[in-house]
Amino acid sequence: MAGLIGIEEARGRVLGAVRALGAESVPLDQALGRVLAEEVRSQVHVPPFDSSAMDGFAVAPGAEGDLEVIGEARAGAPASTAVTPGAAVRISTGAAVPAGTGAVVPVERTEGDAATIAVPRSEPGANIRPRGDDITTGDLVTCSGQVLGPAALGVLASLGRSAAMCSTRPAVAILATGDELVEPGGELGPGQIWSSNPPALAGQATLAGAVVERIGRIPDDPDATRSALGRAAAAADVVVISGGVSVGPHDHVKGALAAIGAEEVFWGVALRPGKPTWFGTLTMAGRSVAVFGLPGNPVSSMVCFQLFVRPALRALQGADPDAERETAVLDEDITRNPRRDQAVRCRLTNAKDGLHATPTGPQGSHVLTSMLAADALALVEAGEGVARRGERVPVERVS
Repeated sequence: MAGLIGIEEARGRVLGAVRALGAESVPLDQALGRVLAEEVRSQVHVPPFDSSAMDGFAVAPGAEGDLEVIGEARAGAPASTAVTPGAAVRISTGAAVPAGTGAVVPVERTEGDAATIAVPRSEPGANIRPRGDDITTGDLVTCSGQVLGPAALGVLASLGRSAAMCSTRPAVAILATGDELVEPGGELGPGQIWSSNPPALAGQATLAGAVVERIGRIPDDPDATRSALGRAAAAADVVVISGGVSVGPHDHVKGALAAIGAEEVFWGVALRPGKPTWFGTLTMAGRSVAVFGLPGNPVSSMVCFQLFVRPALRALQGADPDAERETAVLDEDITRNPRRDQAVRCRLTNAKDGLHATPTGPQGSHVLTSMLAADALALVEAGEGVARRGERVPVERVS
């Protein structure tokens, strides 16, 4: 594993090897969290008519004193008559204001009965929401690459859209190698552990917008590894396998990938945890499949997924792969590693000078509970000495 590359170079090579997938029309009620694959400009005004901002009475310009109530305008049921001097129309919030309206007087500022009311003078246009007050025809309302949240779905619906063009979600296959692994719920034998990487990685993939097509466990056997990887690559856009990527006698992943035609892009990152990470591509039936070999240690696996696999999944959907990148001030000294950058699990807090990062505790690559309280990974550069408290470092939020 000579010639380790840095985090940024590894990430750059990953992003250079993936291209955005296609797009599909998605109903709005299924589009939450999807990545928009189109620029949306409004074809209408929102609201589409002048409307009332209050429950009250629509009155003519300059109206004051006693007025006859000549009709009613409700949301969805406009008044059948115009407002005239000396008259008023009862109106509900959101209702279209009748022709001739100069202002809407809130009901609490009026006195009277169902037939006659007394109103004070109002400023011209008071309590009237003009047509197009929120959005006007031609406005850019959403951009390609935007992740659709509840507000975006509401805005699209307000334009009359029932669906949106969204990027195709990448299909992901997740595998774990090891004779020692037992599915959760199974009975452990001597020297065995329950398999925790696949559920964790599947959760990370799902939160990154992917569809997890399959999860599997592979014994430490070269033929079984080769066969499982081939089946996974045939059904997925991205294959993620944890364990078996180092140089031990029972590490068969690299050989199996070579046997099925995968082309290595890199193997080995100057990263702690995550040094033996492997990345390459494989062509299957004219499709390019991205393949990640992650370390078997649980924390290493999740950290490398966050730093390398998640950006690839976002790029495949046309989203910003660096959206989780920020900086934060260290609240504790961190001893630097002389040869490798460190991804330190940390909690984030807000302060007057911005984000602050505090390590979650012991940082061993087997201490999976260190991820429980982690909001982000603080990326501490390799070197001598200490990254001092008060120093600002890059952080990547984890989800």
